[in-house]
Amino acid sequence: MPVAQQDTSGNKNLFLLIQLRWLAVAGQVFTILVVDVWLHIRLPLQEMISVLLLLVGLNLVALWRHRSEAEVTNVELLGELILDVAALTAQLYLSGGATNPFISLYLLQVGLGAVLLQPWSAWVLVVLTSACFVWLIGQFRPLPLPHDDHSTLFNLHIGGMFVCFLLAASLLVQFISRISANVHEREQRLAELRRKSAEEDLIVRMGLLASGAAHELGTPLATLSVILNDWQHMEAVEEDPELMEDLSEMQAQVARCKMIVSGILMSSGQARGEGTLRTTADVFFDELVDEWQESRSPAALEFVNDLPPDLPIISDVALKQVILNVFDNALEASPAWVAVSVTRAADAIVLEVRDHGPGFAPDILAEFGKPYGSTKGRPGGGLGLFLVVNVVRKLGGTVTAQNEADGASVILDLPLHALSPDVDDGDHHTPPADRRG
Repeated sequence: MPVAQQDTSGNKNLFLLIQLRWLAVAGQVFTILVVDVWLHIRLPLQEMISVLLLLVGLNLVALWRHRSEAEVTNVELLGELILDVAALTAQLYLSGGATNPFISLYLLQVGLGAVLLQPWSAWVLVVLTSACFVWLIGQFRPLPLPHDDHSTLFNLHIGGMFVCFLLAASLLVQFISRISANVHEREQRLAELRRKSAEEDLIVRMGLLASGAAHELGTPLATLSVILNDWQHMEAVEEDPELMEDLSEMQAQVARCKMIVSGILMSSGQARGEGTLRTTADVFFDELVDEWQESRSPAALEFVNDLPPDLPIISDVALKQVILNVFDNALEASPAWVAVSVTRAADAIVLEVRDHGPGFAPDILAEFGKPYGSTKGRPGGGLGLFLVVNVVRKLGGTVTAQNEADGASVILDLPLHALSPDVDDGDHHTPPADRRG
């Protein structure tokens, strides 16, 4: 059974923070060069470069954490943002403190925290950045300015504020848009999980009803079997060949009903003493098609089995029932002709069922496998394909349907590992011999 998908939005948001930090490093390098080389304002380059190298190291660690693909928690994201606040505070301390126009970059950290973090964590960032701002008012390293022209200094400050505003606004729009996309994707994934959970709940209820009905049918079927057996030994019946033939047919049908009941109980986990049947894939499908052809008697059946011999699998009762359901649907749509082919593709078995019927309606294809989606117009319509899709999905496979020029086809992709007999499952039976010769 496939493992449930984990929430990856935290990991994606961490990657966005990693990208933002690379941009911050590049932006700081550019700003330092402009201020020191072009504006001739001497900066403590050694200390500021040390902070940049620390940011690079932290980002490499964060990148390794991202590639581990483990779920990233709210506390980890808060820690990453706190480290960014600390690095920004260190750079501002070395370059004028609160007088540095780039001090408003604190708002970028708070904005990202408001989107990425839980409310309490965002408020932690608000308190932390506010404390850093207040601290930088009185504690900073003054910059040795090359002139005393206050108007020029004011213009430089205004220019720096504009560059800071433009940078913060651009980054907020870009990254918050991408973060919102991650959140929307997570909501869609959760909605899909809720839908699958509801479908599985429906399957459980149907399974309970089916197993209950099977238990109830067991007693009358056993009674009928005893009565028919008694009738078979009655002198009046033995002397009437036609009556004996009818009686034999009735016994065969009762036996078939008992086999169906056993199959229902086995598929619901309440097997009536039958052991797990080990067989091979080619024999499993040969016998399955033979059984269906004998009971349904289609006018024309084309069956191609291209599976390699001696491919061991477990004969799964639930899978057998859903495949028979696909056969029945094809026969109902196209009584004159049904084609079945089964092949191996890499590590999967591919079963294709084709017919010459009218095909699927567009709305049925759009919601293929949804419960009660059917064009048959009868109560319970669509449940057959619903069960097919969900049973195959439980095995880790897929079911696809498509219309063709002369009919329709349904393709079941069944992973071999889901049918593998590697796990010890009770009684073992020797696979039957290959009957194809």
